[in-house]
Amino acid sequence: MTDPAATKHGPGRILIAVYGVFALAATARAGVQIATKFSDAPIAYLLSAVAAIIYCAATYALAKATKVSRKVATTAIVIELIGVITIGAFSYAVPDDFPDATVWSHFGQGYGFVPVVLPVLGLLWLRRTR
Repeated sequence: MTDPAATKHGPGRILIAVYGVFALAATARAGVQIATKFSDAPIAYLLSAVAAIIYCAATYALAKATKVSRKVATTAIVIELIGVITIGAFSYAVPDDFPDATVWSHFGQGYGFVPVVLPVLGLLWLRRTR
């Protein structure tokens, strides 16, 4: 039987805290970028905003820890993983489209590659607490 509340106990607390930091950082970064220099790199800045929304959703869903929120967390984290891999690859393949960094560009290099590791850990944690 699944205990949905298991996601917010033990190592899950650290995972939620890291997601919270990334939600705050990505939201602040996207807000500043969009407000001050949107015309310089609109694709990159909109992708930062999308990443921020996904981090916020994952943080909330992991902390809420209900059956429905587990599904929301899983969906958000899968989208996050697909996004960081896709954007990471495109930022190397088409660097002209990414004149400024996003949270996910270069697989999260600007954040110590945590953005590419975090969704893997999140999915593993969701699986373990299933």
